[in-house]
Amino acid sequence: MKLFDAKTKKVILNITPLVDVLFILIIFFTVSSTFLEQPGIKLELPKAASATPEKVEKAILVISPEEKLFFNGEEIAKNDLPVILQKAMAHSVDRSLIVSADKEVHHGLVVEIMDIARQNGVKKLVISTEPE
Repeated sequence: MKLFDAKTKKVILNITPLVDVLFILIIFFTVSSTFLEQPGIKLELPKAASATPEKVEKAILVISPEEKLFFNGEEIAKNDLPVILQKAMAHSVDRSLIVSADKEVHHGLVVEIMDIARQNGVKKLVISTEPE
């Protein structure tokens, strides 16, 4: 008399949920990643060995070799800079400004721009450089 039926059960590993989760993660990280924007002005940035990438929040001030100012791609006058920075920082979450100055620009102008920025609501100044 046989009491137990010797049936072998097949173990099935369903990986469909795993693949779904992986695709969702890939889509999430692709969409949420930030992209660094570079202005269309030809600059030769100074080099720094300790340069680290920073998140860009669309508050970029470019100082060209001819000492012209460009805020987010539009040429501005130095006299208009305080008003423009106050408006930009009112809508900014971390109140940061990225200053991209050509290495041939006088140091005094860059310091003057940084002082204007601090007086008009900029809490975080980032100086753009290129890695060596």
